[in-house]
Amino acid sequence: MKELPETFDEWVENFGEWQKIVGFDPAWAGDFELSIKFDWERAGEVIEFGDYAGRPKWERALQVPHQNIRDSLVSMITVQGDTEFASVEQQKHLLETAPTDYDRYSAARIMAEEQRHGWQMCYLLMTYFGKQGAREAQKLLERNAQEGSRLLGAFNRPMPHWLDFFCYTMFVDRDGKFQLGMLSTSSFKPLAASMGPMLREESFHLGTGASGLRRVIKAGVIPLDMLQRYMNKWVATAHDLFGTDNSTSAEWAYVWGIKGRWDERVKLESGQEVVKESLNEESRGHYHDEIAAEVEKLCGYLPDGAEPLYVPNDKFGRSIGDFAGLNFTVSGEKFAGDDKDWQDYMHDHMPRAQDEEDLKELLKLEWIEYREPTRMMIDSGIGQLNKS
Repeated sequence: MKELPETFDEWVENFGEWQKIVGFDPAWAGDFELSIKFDWERAGEVIEFGDYAGRPKWERALQVPHQNIRDSLVSMITVQGDTEFASVEQQKHLLETAPTDYDRYSAARIMAEEQRHGWQMCYLLMTYFGKQGAREAQKLLERNAQEGSRLLGAFNRPMPHWLDFFCYTMFVDRDGKFQLGMLSTSSFKPLAASMGPMLREESFHLGTGASGLRRVIKAGVIPLDMLQRYMNKWVATAHDLFGTDNSTSAEWAYVWGIKGRWDERVKLESGQEVVKESLNEESRGHYHDEIAAEVEKLCGYLPDGAEPLYVPNDKFGRSIGDFAGLNFTVSGEKFAGDDKDWQDYMHDHMPRAQDEEDLKELLKLEWIEYREPTRMMIDSGIGQLNKS
């Protein structure tokens, strides 16, 4: 490990080294500014739920009443930052194979915003949590998705092509939206105030995924059964990201007020009872309903007579929680058959080695509907590659 940074400016110098290691040229970010942003008004003044509800939100770590709460905050902030930097490591190589200039701009902007989000989390660690925070902020620059050392498995998965990228931004980035939303009412005010700007930027990531898949469908080159298999892969991954079904960590986070439910303020206003034992499962259910509605919209672009696309049941393909490693179908039924039958079933419903080979040829064609970059995109300089 490098010498522990004592100030955020020192950490920023180390961040520049991380960019070189990852291979992200800062020039690709164009005029995008890596900066710290807070929305203090949206954060609120009073703790909104849990055992400390009604008290002023904590503005400094020393105001947090117990070390275990501080440790939990450090862990949450670290995991969030880890996912942001990991995404850049997973996606960086795609800039050179973008199907259009519009898509290159979109991916570069997403990666620039993910870096800013990681900056924001490291600023919190460095500013509010002393040497403990500094150690975690430095380790965020030392783990690497390309080496498989990021904290969450989903953020170590290779992303070899743009079909993966559009499914990822459609489904995995949408999980990110939910995670940010649940932190937006945190009792730790600097964390809550960080979420508003991050959520506004995250909306572009989700839009990139949805519009990308829509353009793939309209081009009519990628077989729909192949597209469905890649959707199944990334939806199952995203379902896992909500954690175990009965999480004591999520329960304590709610009791302490540091992480709420999805739409916590709406639920509080309507008097909706909290079931602390199943907070992750509740959030996963909201997420599942949202992506099902998004995929239903995509079905409106299918050719006449085509089989509709779908979102697999949240029991399918799970690696975390009550259904981890169990054989459930895409419709959520317990699979009836032996191991060979299950392998055949998964061959039909998850990406195959042959899909990867076929995509090498398909992605040479006009496989996505063309979209012209806007003047603002061009003038921003974002995504401009050095052709020399």
